[in-house]
Amino acid sequence: TRGAGGSGMANIDAIIDRLKSGSVIKDHDIIPERDVEALCKQARAIMVDEDNVQPVPLPVTVVGDIHGQFYDLIELFNVCGQVPDTNYVFMGDFVDRGYYSVETFLLLLALKVRYPTRITLIRGNHESRQITQVYGFYDECLRKYGSTHVWRLCTDTFDYLCLAAVIGDQFLCVHGGLSPTLDTLEQIRELQRVQEPPHEGPMCDLMWSDPDDIHGWGISARGAGYVFGGDIVQQFLHANDLRKIARSHQLVMEGHKWYAPLLL
Repeated sequence: TRGAGGSGMANIDAIIDRLKSGSVIKDHDIIPERDVEALCKQARAIMVDEDNVQPVPLPVTVVGDIHGQFYDLIELFNVCGQVPDTNYVFMGDFVDRGYYSVETFLLLLALKVRYPTRITLIRGNHESRQITQVYGFYDECLRKYGSTHVWRLCTDTFDYLCLAAVIGDQFLCVHGGLSPTLDTLEQIRELQRVQEPPHEGPMCDLMWSDPDDIHGWGISARGAGYVFGGDIVQQFLHANDLRKIARSHQLVMEGHKWYAPLLL
């Protein structure tokens, strides 16, 4: 598995160990800015070579929104397996809402640098400069570091996250949903992803859209993206020779929920 080399690898291991131990929270022992800067630089160098639609082999564990709930992330690894023993796809929204967005994103980023082929990080609608200034990540960075520098490093890194993943050539993973302007995976691959998510258009739709009990497409109450029916899911799966879609973006009290007769 390709990762950081030499002393860089040892430093990544040290960052992972510090984060997993919880000392960064319990002892207010934050990861130094210089280490965050180096980590983000290494992560960008790895992710820039990834596809907009990253291919992922089976078996793999697929994870929904984390939203800064660091201890839930640690428990997830304890229950489902540690990286690199278990492969993961995280479907975005690593930050905001929870109190430990910094630690959550840095741990996922460090694992990505250390084990690039074992963990895939998809961009959610909260991996955005604009959204994080409203829902907590910006304020958390400012409170913990006394400046916006770490926030800027992280949000610049958001731009390199992939937009989707395809597991075993069968299952599409995306944060939000589909887009009326995207009929094929190839059209997603052709998007320019290294940018702040636009307010509208296909990249925006992938992060903001939701399934609904309708036919065709509808206007989303979120003010971004669309809602789409089961017929749209079936058309997209058929056109791209896929079996199912996995997405996150919405809270469901059951933990998971099927739409479109077990297709999404």
